[in-house]
Order: sequence, then structure tokens, then C-alpha cells
Amino acid sequence: MRFIPINLLLLVSVATISSSYLFAGYQPPKKQYKLWYDKPAPDLPINNLDSLNLKALVEATPIDPAWENWSLPIGNGYLGASVFGRTVTERIQLTENSLASKSLYGGVGLTNFAELYIDFNHATPLNYSRSLNLNEAVAAVKYEQDGVVYEREYFAGYPDKVLVIKLTCGQKGKLSFTLRPQIPYKKEFGPASGNNGRMGKVVAKNDLITLSGKLENLNLLFEGQFKVIPSGGNMKASNDASEDNGKIVVTGADAAIIIVAVGTNYKLESRVFLENNNSKKLNGDAAPHDKVSFIIEKASHKSYAQLLAGHKKDYRNLFSRVNLNLSSVESRLTTDNLLKNYKAGIIDHYLEELYFQYGRYLLICSSRPGTLPPNLQGIWSQYDITPWTGGYWHNINIQMNYWPVFNTNLTELFQSFVDYNLAYREAATKIATQYIKKNNPAMLSPIEGDNGWTIGTGASAYNIGAPGGHSGPGTGGLTTKMFWDYYEFTGDLKILKNISYPAILGMSKFLSKVVVDTAGLLLASPSYSPEQRRQGKEHYKTTGCAFDQQMIFENHNDVLKASKKIGDKSTILPVLRHQLPKLDPVQVGWSGQVKEYREENYYGEIVDPKHRHISQLVGLYPGTIINSKTPAWMDAAKESLERRGDKATGWGMAFRLNLWARAKDGDRAYLLYQTLLQKSTLDNLWDTHPPFQIDGNFGGTAGVAEMLLQSHEGFIDLLPALPQKWNKGSFNGLLARGNFEISAQWDNCRAKEFTIKSKIGGICNLKYFNIHQAVIKNASGKIVDLVSRERDFIGFNTKPGEVYVISTIPEYKKPTNPSNPVIKWNKNEKIAIQWDKSPDAVAYNVYTHFGDSPGYRLIQSKVTATSVECQTPELKKMKYGLLRVTAVDKSGRESSGVRIPVAYKENASETN
Repeated sequence: MRFIPINLLLLVSVATISSSYLFAGYQPPKKQYKLWYDKPAPDLPINNLDSLNLKALVEATPIDPAWENWSLPIGNGYLGASVFGRTVTERIQLTENSLASKSLYGGVGLTNFAELYIDFNHATPLNYSRSLNLNEAVAAVKYEQDGVVYEREYFAGYPDKVLVIKLTCGQKGKLSFTLRPQIPYKKEFGPASGNNGRMGKVVAKNDLITLSGKLENLNLLFEGQFKVIPSGGNMKASNDASEDNGKIVVTGADAAIIIVAVGTNYKLESRVFLENNNSKKLNGDAAPHDKVSFIIEKASHKSYAQLLAGHKKDYRNLFSRVNLNLSSVESRLTTDNLLKNYKAGIIDHYLEELYFQYGRYLLICSSRPGTLPPNLQGIWSQYDITPWTGGYWHNINIQMNYWPVFNTNLTELFQSFVDYNLAYREAATKIATQYIKKNNPAMLSPIEGDNGWTIGTGASAYNIGAPGGHSGPGTGGLTTKMFWDYYEFTGDLKILKNISYPAILGMSKFLSKVVVDTAGLLLASPSYSPEQRRQGKEHYKTTGCAFDQQMIFENHNDVLKASKKIGDKSTILPVLRHQLPKLDPVQVGWSGQVKEYREENYYGEIVDPKHRHISQLVGLYPGTIINSKTPAWMDAAKESLERRGDKATGWGMAFRLNLWARAKDGDRAYLLYQTLLQKSTLDNLWDTHPPFQIDGNFGGTAGVAEMLLQSHEGFIDLLPALPQKWNKGSFNGLLARGNFEISAQWDNCRAKEFTIKSKIGGICNLKYFNIHQAVIKNASGKIVDLVSRERDFIGFNTKPGEVYVISTIPEYKKPTNPSNPVIKWNKNEKIAIQWDKSPDAVAYNVYTHFGDSPGYRLIQSKVTATSVECQTPELKKMKYGLLRVTAVDKSGRESSGVRIPVAYKENASETN
């Protein structure tokens, strides 16, 4: 048995990730992005989860509803803290992502680590404010009580692995408080708790409180230490007889610092995932006391100023890389009122900028090298058993957590998931062999490693599962897409060779063995489109659903591209080349939609047509096979999106936002962004499923970046889905594939200037209207020679670290589509088409589409009238087909086109 400890997991030095992001055209964020409120998190009635109709998700344990709606999150990957800002008794809820107990699903689920209470007994505060500054990752509280101004600062520093709280007052000797951490959800060991007990003690001694204990199910040991460093006054530690309520009382102080460190005996190692007996996963591992003590001791030897400076330097290096300006001004409204107004239709672009940056902030807080990845709740949970276990769900949720990691320039944060994946990879290899043996034994290889690896939907820090049940083997391809993007965005061949290629190659080894020959095609069997049920009953099992076929195609294709870059000659490669054209990843149905199932004719006839998942479009996003070079598939994807509708869970709306952005429809993507904010955003700007689920935050941030910059088609598409409502603005520092850092300025929805920083050199290929007529200079002002130039496209060689500025871009207006198309079958079996004139058109082109082909066939070009008669014998043979009419302007560019469904009938009839 091979163990892989986290400190020995493969870490690649990414020289391409620079620590300096100041270059021509770039400025750090000038605005203060801040969540702020004029009252503490309220003391609301305690709810039971069963009263919220969530009993199926979590145990019916009492919860504080203010936690998910009003607390402010801070974190450093090692711990998450939810700050309430209360004045009588402050509550700071603590989470550590390895702390887990038995879940309702038979596995394990994330659980609350500790509750930290600070009694101030300030019942009548005046001039109250609390805030979370995203520019600095510092939370604050300020108010006046009995004529004395009290202030608090909170931050979770990654360099020192601690939570730090600073308490000050405006008059000497007026600071008094009691610090009393508690272990939540304590239960006796044994049958009474379902062998899911949690016991421990809280002991205070001198300036330190130690909270420690054990969870029965996993033999999981946990410890938190809380060190108090007062300035002036008196300090006393006390314990009750049971050593269960240790506390420290400080009186008459001028100020105080509280330093918090937490830990468990969990180790991110392969043996944790290979061991099936929960009670043995951590058996014999050392208690975390020495580790936590070392962290506290080291941090306490630094001053508050040193701890804060180290935190800010580390955090700013990540956060300040990207700036988004939608021509807003900082709002004077509290965040809850700003959101309330937005929900009432009073749109403020500052909130849109704030939400975008909040997603980046949350990812920085919850995904750091050396820590576990963010789960469904990121790194924040107040629950005994977190909704949906707080797990790593691989049928979209964990992937969505990382959608903004590359395009919003936070690439190194992906290391957290890399380490996690490497730790479970050996168990995933065994699961792959078992899966093939069960479902396609004829393809089983006796050679170790030849069956690849796989991952199902449900996973945690302790277990992973196999595909099936409600999501097919495409979950693996959806996961490895992140690894391919990791290489494409960094352009680092070391990452490709050592991290990305082994991941995607192993996945293709598995996926190549889950397909069966079906009438000449290779289809996944069994196959499930994630979480879809037939008539609300059992999850629908099929063969070759779009989700699985598209993800198999994507992964095979990525492997073949990667193998050429590193010169690999693996014997599996000819198999993948043979399989690729037989996967048939996209089919078009009789409603003009991308079919979710091969047996589907009309949209929604088999499963829920309004389902939160829209997995038949993973080939559009995060995949790439549906793109501008496959216009018929793209239009079919839009049809599916229209029919699915915008109403969904928070993360479901975020998924639709990214899909519409990829479809280059900025106005529709923006509508989804607005809907996400209006329908699925809590007062602390957390996304709600409901309940709170963080993937929607990350998906929303990624979607905004995708509206402004895309690079998945072999070129960098600049402002590809800019909505009309973002009429004027700029962004700095978004990242494109090839490791190009992009900045842009626009006015009246037309680009004024683009700035490109080449991080590693190479050819930079750009697309934007009339960019071939623009002026391109390097940082020294020299005109840049182009290696390619065609209408709306340019390409030029770049040098590592060089900056290039594109300016003087001629304006261009897209042609308007023709409208009100009508078709009629004539008796001579010709189709007569007529439409209303486009004001920009000098001519029109007419196309036809039938079957599953990715493109349209031109049947009439340069039509100058607004009607045409054409004969398409193919359509007569088909139950369903399409005609498409585009407007052509004087430059020769076409509009996106209007589609006209055609259903052939024996009797001549008219259809719209």
C-alpha cells in the first residue's frame, strides 16, 4: 500500500506566476470594496431545519438563521470564521474543513469546529458599524458605549495560519471582556448517538484556552488554542469543575489581541481514502496538540502590526491582480440596503463589481496550497451535519468552485485541489477497475493502472465514490477539464507533464473502457445525466447521454493535444484516436435543442424540462466542442437554454450565466447575473441554493469574467459578451489561455484600448471587431509586426514580461438580424421564405440545417430581396429541420441569424 503525505505531494514551482502585477495600463483597485452594516447580526429565533423543509439534507438540529444571512466570513484555508459583530456577546463561529462526523448518507460530513464567544455586555451601542473590507481581507466593528468608542479588527492570515482579533477602546482601562470558546453538538459516545459522539473539554490556563476533543466516528482528534495578549488591566483564567467551560476574563485593559489556531489529526494521504473502515482511517495518528501549539507560539512572538502586515502582503498579491470598473461609485448604502434596492430594480453597478470581487475573495479565503479545497460551503459551516455533507460534489459543484481560479488570475490557488486529487488518486484507480469489472468486464485490463482512474459525484476529505446512481462517468471528465485548463492558462510544460497530463491520461484510460459499440457508435453504458429523474421517480438510466459523451470527447481530445506537446507515445493514444469520431457528443432534437438523451425527440419529453442541472451543455461550458465554429450546435444550445429557463438554484443560475456568456449573448448573460443577485443572494452576499452554498458565488464571478474575456477557441476573444448596460468601463488583469494578462477600456460598448502582458512569451492571437485596423505597439512605443492579420483577427509574437497596447480601433456596429420570418411550403415542394428588412443589410444569406451536423449549409447567398424561394429535398425527408437567415452588411459580416423551424407535412401548410 502506497501512502502519499501532503508534504510529499507533487508541488510544481510555477515560475510563470509572477508576484508583480504592475504594468502599463494596469492599476490596483482604487475603490474600496466593502460589505458593511449599521447593526450587528441580529439575534433571531432559533430554527429547526425540518421546519425549513431541509430535513432530507441535514439533521433537524437547531441553527441560528443569522449565521448564513448576516455573519461575515473570513478565512485562510486552514480555518474559516464567521463574524457576527454583536456587542453584548460576540459570536465567532469556527470551521476547519477536515472536521467531520457521520452523515445522513452513510458517509461523513463537515461539522462545526467551535463557537467562540466574547462577552462585552454592551447593550446600548451608538453609531454602530461593522464591515468586511475585501481589499484588505479585514473585518471590523466600531461603536460607542457609555461615551467610549470600541473597535475590533479580525483577519485570518495565511502566512501564520491563525485568526487574529484586535480589541481597542478610546479610553484607557475601559476594555473588559470574557473569552469563552465552546465545543458545539457534544454527544455521548455509543449507540445513543448512533456511534456519532463528540466529546471534549475546554481548559483555561494563564493566557491560553485549549479546546480539545474527539469525534467517535472517525477517531478524529481536534484542538483549538485561544491566546489572549492584553495591554494593561488584569487577566484571570478559570475553569468549572468539569473542565468544560474554561474562560479568560480581562478587566480594565487598554487593548487586547486574541490569536486562534486550530487543527486535527487528519493527514491528506492516500491511506485515508484507501481505508474503508472509518474508525481506522486516522487510527494511531498523533494528536494535533504539538502542531497547534507551534502555530500559536510562533504567531504570538510577532506583534499585531507584523501579523497584519504579513497577512496584507500575502492577500494583496492575489486580490489586487484584477480590477473591474463598470463606471460605478462606491455606495453609501449599507450592503443589505444596497442589495434590497437592487432586488427592487434599482440597479447599482457597484454591487455588481462588489459581488464579482467577493467571489475572488472567498476563493482566496478557502483554497490555499497546503489546505483542503473549498467544499459546498467553502470553509464555513455552523451545522452539526452540513447540508449535503458539505462535500466535494463532482457533478458540477467542486468544478464550479474553481471556475474563477484561472480567468480571474488566481492560478496558484488550484494547488489545493491538485493535492486533494493526488491523495485520492490511488483509491480512484481501484474504483475504476471495480467499475469496469461490473459494467464492461470485456474491457477490463489485468495490468495495474491500465484501467485509469475515476471519480463519482459524492466525495469528502475521507471518501470518494464511483460514478452511477444519478450521474454518469462524465463526472471524471468534468473534473479533469480543470487540469487541462490549468496547463492552458499557465502554459507551463512542467505543469502539463507532471500534473495535468497524468490526470487526463488516466481518465481517458478509464473512459475508453466505459463505452460500448452501439450500431457503430461508442456510447457510455450505463449513463446518467446528473440528478435527472423520470416523472419524479428513479434517476433516469440510459446509454450515451450528452453529459457523458461530451465529457469523454473533451477528455480524449485534450489528451491527444497534450501528447503532441510533450511527445508522449502511450499505447492508449491510437485507441483514443479511433474512439474520438465515434463518440457522437452532440445531437439536435426536433425542438431544435441539444438533446439530453439520444432517445429524446422533443425537448423535455423524458425528464424534468426545467431542471437545475443543464448537463447536456457541458460541451459549451466548461467544455469547448460547442463553439463559434459549430454554429448549428451553438444555436441548438441556445434553444436548450431558452427552454430550460432561468429559474434555478443559485448555482444553477450561475451555470446558465456562464453558458450564455459562452454563447456570446451579453445581454442575456447579464440578465442571469442580475437574477442571481436578485433571487439567490443573501444579505452577506453569500449565494443560496437554498440554503447557503458557495458554488453560486464562484460561478457568478467566473461568469462575469467570461463575459469580458474568452480564450478557449485558440484565440483571445476580447469583450465577447459585453452587455449594453455595461456601456462604459474597464478591467485589468484578467487571464487568458497562454498566460496572457489582459486589460481593456471601452466606451459606448466599443473598445478604446487593450493592454496585453505576455507572461511567458509566444504568439498572441486576438479577436475583436476591426482589430486588424488598430495600432499595436510595445511598451517602448514601437509598432509591433504582425504574423497574421485578417478581418477582426491579428496575431503577433510576444516576449516574456513584455507589454503590448492595442489602440485606435475603428468603431463597428453589428448588423441587426432580419425579423418576423415566415415560411410556406409550395405545392411544387419548394419553400418560400419572407422576412422583414434589417436596417443594416445590403444582402441576406439563407442556410439550412438538418440532422446533427455542427454547421449550416448555405443554400442561397447575396439575396437582395426580403424573400426567397428555395428547394431543400433533405428537409422533406426529415421530421425536423431548420432554415436560417442572416443579414449581411456592407463589410461582408453577417448577423447571428434568425432560425426558422421546419416540420415537413404532406399537405402544403404554413408554419412560423
